[in-house]
Amino acid sequence: MTYADGLMERLRGRLGALAGRVVMRSVYYQKILQDNQAIVWDRTQKGSQVRYADLRKFVLYGFGDAAGLENRKEIPGSVYELAQGEIAKTLLSAHAVRPAMPVVFVAQSLGCQVLSSYIYDAQKARAGLPVSAGIWRNIDAWAMMSLGRALTASEKTFLGAGTCAGLVTTGCNIPVFVAAHKEMHIIPIAPPTTLFKWVNFYDPDDVLGWPLQPLSEGYRKLVEDRAINAGGGVANLLLRSWNPFAHNSYWDDDKVVDAIAAMLRRLAA
Repeated sequence: MTYADGLMERLRGRLGALAGRVVMRSVYYQKILQDNQAIVWDRTQKGSQVRYADLRKFVLYGFGDAAGLENRKEIPGSVYELAQGEIAKTLLSAHAVRPAMPVVFVAQSLGCQVLSSYIYDAQKARAGLPVSAGIWRNIDAWAMMSLGRALTASEKTFLGAGTCAGLVTTGCNIPVFVAAHKEMHIIPIAPPTTLFKWVNFYDPDDVLGWPLQPLSEGYRKLVEDRAINAGGGVANLLLRSWNPFAHNSYWDDDKVVDAIAAMLRRLAA
């Protein structure tokens, strides 16, 4: 659960006195998947002869997460639903501190798809449209089962990203999930508020990090893509083509941290 601690510490340093006005939370849903993946990896190492252990482990965990989250997501208690539940619970803890505050989401890698789906589902539910999977299929039933009580109107709005003013995505692989669809069906989330801004950072050397504007006209209008050199060129020195270092270095990059801090500063001032 400490994966975002370094980023939050750097943001507090950038914000200075304003840091006290910002509530920071991290969402952790990896536990839902990680124990089973660890068993597979342990059995592979003990019972087989494989090379490139670090890269294999990266692929097993990374692609295993993607497969697990999308597989049979419509069934009650699916990984998709459980991951959305973790997002909602974390947002609820922030709402308890400062209700109706503007929210800036930061998502990395597969988390971009998970968060985008969460907001998309929430917006459909709030519009009275049917939702086929996840907690927004019946948010009232989820609240009673998970929290033991009903949600207030303010909580529902907050949990549904109704106060979201910014989204920063890094190493985003949403295109991997939607590229097979016709362009007319590739529809992004709607801007939750008039303040909303979506900035997507990608490294051209990172094959898991993609620009979003080419996906469709909707994404072109909504998202600002920014190409960066995550890791300050170290990835290129290690290997001219892709390696995991490039994909995992976004939150250490000054351009990314400065952009998030700028969003927070604008809203907290």
